[in-house]
Amino acid sequence: MSKQLKLRIVTPERLVLEETVDQVTLPTMFGEITILPNHIPLITGLASGDIVAFINGEHVPFAVVGGFLEVKQNEQDVTEVAVLADFAETIAEITEEKIIEAKRKAEELRKQAENKEVVNFEHFESELERSLTRVKIADKWRTKKYRK
Repeated sequence: MSKQLKLRIVTPERLVLEETVDQVTLPTMFGEITILPNHIPLITGLASGDIVAFINGEHVPFAVVGGFLEVKQNEQDVTEVAVLADFAETIAEITEEKIIEAKRKAEELRKQAENKEVVNFEHFESELERSLTRVKIADKWRTKKYRK
């Protein structure tokens, strides 16, 4: 049996995934990286994009917005990958209704930004990024084969 990673993706709201995977590709603040078994210890910030876990020959994609990544070896010499994301969801969770809602919300937020006296720019930016990431990642994976 080949070595594998223990991947855990967590948001403030819920545990998104906890599974043993062959490898995982993530968007960091410095570019996209792929983590394989026996990776060196690492802590870095996450960028918006898609996390793609490779499990038993299948791609399992997730949309992610912000957060942190930690890679370490545990006592049993297993590589653990912990993703602490501001927002994450599986591509299967991004339904057509959610995409339409995300586009509507992004447009509404854009209109609110025009009224500079009322807008909370920090909230505006995070909501806009979440909405746009959902749309971008759903479009990217729409025609590809992946595990649901």
